[in-house]
Amino acid sequence: MDELNALDSTVESIIVDGCNDESFTVLNMTRFVNLKVFEVDDYSFYFVTEVHLIGLPELERVVIGENSFTKYKHDWTRYMNLTGNFHLKDCPQLRELKIGQYSFNEYTKVEIENMNSLEVIEIGDIGGYSYNFWEASVELKSGM
Repeated sequence: MDELNALDSTVESIIVDGCNDESFTVLNMTRFVNLKVFEVDDYSFYFVTEVHLIGLPELERVVIGENSFTKYKHDWTRYMNLTGNFHLKDCPQLRELKIGQYSFNEYTKVEIENMNSLEVIEIGDIGGYSYNFWEASVELKSGM
């Protein structure tokens, strides 16, 4: 998306609302080396199937709203045989990862690696159906 590409790589906070362009399928945040906070509002990044939050030395907080990074809202029958990859690696200051319900429904791979400061992981709604990473194998590696 042109708006993200136009951002200076030294920004410390990015808050996104929308970014639902069909041609935007890969979200690679690795160039934002000073990023401390990454937040995504509800109903954003419908067509993104690849997320890279890798090697961000200052990142402290990632918050993803509801119904983001998914094309098929509230339709669990459509989540079968789909693909998507979420990579969260080598962010030594990350303390908080929160993901709202129905986000990342079609993602089949989740890697969370080298997150030694991670204190909070909240995915979905504990009191109801959420379908986050519906068919994914979730891996937490090293330091957890």
